[in-house]
Amino acid sequence: MAVLGWLTPRRRSATARSVLAGEAAAEAARKSEQELAELAEAEAEARRKADADSTSPASPLSPSEPEFPVVGDNLAAAFFDLDNTVMQGAAIFHFGRGLYKRKFFQRRDLARFAWQQAWFRLAGVEDPEHMQDARESALSIVKGHRVSELMSIGEEIYDEYMADRIWPGTRALAQAHLDAGQKVWLVTAAPVETATIIARRLGLTGALGTVAESVRGVYTGRLVGEPLHGPAKAEAVRALAAAEGLDLTRCAAYSDSHNDIPMLSLVGHPYAINPDAKLRKHARAREWRLRDYRTGRKAAKVGIPAAAGVGALAGGTAAAVALHRRRR
Repeated sequence: MAVLGWLTPRRRSATARSVLAGEAAAEAARKSEQELAELAEAEAEARRKADADSTSPASPLSPSEPEFPVVGDNLAAAFFDLDNTVMQGAAIFHFGRGLYKRKFFQRRDLARFAWQQAWFRLAGVEDPEHMQDARESALSIVKGHRVSELMSIGEEIYDEYMADRIWPGTRALAQAHLDAGQKVWLVTAAPVETATIIARRLGLTGALGTVAESVRGVYTGRLVGEPLHGPAKAEAVRALAAAEGLDLTRCAAYSDSHNDIPMLSLVGHPYAINPDAKLRKHARAREWRLRDYRTGRKAAKVGIPAAAGVGALAGGTAAAVALHRRRR
C-alpha cells in the first residue's frame, strides 16, 4: 500500500482524521479496482453461461417493491458493510484467529484485547483510550511484516475461517447489483488488504477499508488517519463516489450497525441488514428497508475495529465461567 502520510491525533481533529481515513480508503480501493475487475468479468461470464442452463433464481426483493436495482444505471453503485452484514461475525476477529494460529502474537496480547472488548460490551461505547490502545496493539502485531506476506496469509485465512460464514441473503443482494451492471464495494473497518481479498473472492468490485501505512512494502505500525469506522465510512463513500462520478441519491448502502447511520444516510437507498436494536429503531422511523437473515434474535456484533482475536478469548472465558458454575 502506498504511503499517504501519517498524522497523529494531536495534530489533526477527529473530523479531519475521519476525512483522511476516508480519502485514503477511497484511493486504495480505486488502485485495486482494475485488478479485481478482470477477475470479476471472468466470473460473471461463467455465471452467465451457468444461468443459461438453469432456472433463474428468485429476486431477493419482495414482489411489492419497485424494481431495484435499476438495470443499466451506471450512476448507481452499492456499498456493503462487512461484519454481520455480509459475513457472520467480525472479519478482524477471524483474521486474528489465523494470525494467532501462525504465532504472530501471544496469549498475553489476547488478554489485553479481552479487557478492551469487555469494556466495549458493558459500557456500550467506544472509550477513546481503549480504542487507541487496541489500535496500537493490533498495529504492533503486523509492524515489520511485508504487505505481500499478510496478503498471502489472508488468502489462507479466508478459506479457513471466512468462506463458510458469508450470509447467502446478503450475497444475493450484492449479486443483484452486479447483474444490473453496477459496481459493488465493501466498506469496513477491517484492514483494506483483508477486505480486498474478501471482495475478490465474492466477485465484487473492490473494498474500502482501514489503511495501514507501509514503506517499500513493509508495515510501519501506523495508520493513515484512523480506522474506517462510523463517520469515516461516510467520508470514504463520498470520496469514492466523487472519483467514480456516482450519484449518491441513486446508490444503495447496507449495514447491520447504528454506527453506520452516517453512511446509510448518505445514499438514496439505505438498507438495514441483520440490524442491531438502535439501527432497527432508526430504520423503522425513516421507513428504510430491512432484511434479517439470522435465526432467532441472535446477538449481532463481535469485536471492535482494531481488536484482532478478542472474540476467541472472550468466548472461551465465558464458557469456562459457566462450566465452573455448573460444577459447583
